[in-house]
Amino acid sequence: MYYLIYKPYLMLSQFSKEGDKPTLADLPVTLARDVYPVGRLDADSEGLLLLTSDTALNHRLLNPRFRHERTYWVQVEGAITDEALARLASGVRISVDGKPYDTLPARVERIEGAEERLPPRNPPIRYRANIPTTWIALTLHEGKNRQVRRMTAAVGFPTLRLVRWAIEGLTADGMQPGEVRTLSRADLKAAHVL
Repeated sequence: MYYLIYKPYLMLSQFSKEGDKPTLADLPVTLARDVYPVGRLDADSEGLLLLTSDTALNHRLLNPRFRHERTYWVQVEGAITDEALARLASGVRISVDGKPYDTLPARVERIEGAEERLPPRNPPIRYRANIPTTWIALTLHEGKNRQVRRMTAAVGFPTLRLVRWAIEGLTADGMQPGEVRTLSRADLKAAHVL
């Protein structure tokens, strides 16, 4: 079984309850019992999450040796500079578990029209007329804890909104928060996930 989910903002990427926070168990569908998320998104992030009972796929997507692509659409505070984009692309030093870590090179570009292609976030990002924002697409081959947020902060442009837009060729295009799509192995192969 394979499911593609648009994880809403503030939902935990797990089935077990933690206080009053919504979890994957609160999605409006009945999922197979042996299905688990491949990786996770923090509660304050949203977007694509793949769920499966396929342990081989889980291993392939979580093992850094296979270097699968994950693309994030990131709204950052400020008008991001070419220098900051170049630093993100070449890799930056962040802290992971209290130790310095140099991120791998990434693909990064400014994007226009992201807000028109994404569902509105609830609650919305706080609007401040005097502070511009920029949307970037950041494609990584690794997934350290809160890596995207740490990377944008390291170059001086804190993350305001973070959406996992793509996992290889699977995208969130047209999906709404809480939406669940059932996928086949053929879908995954066509998207270069398998």
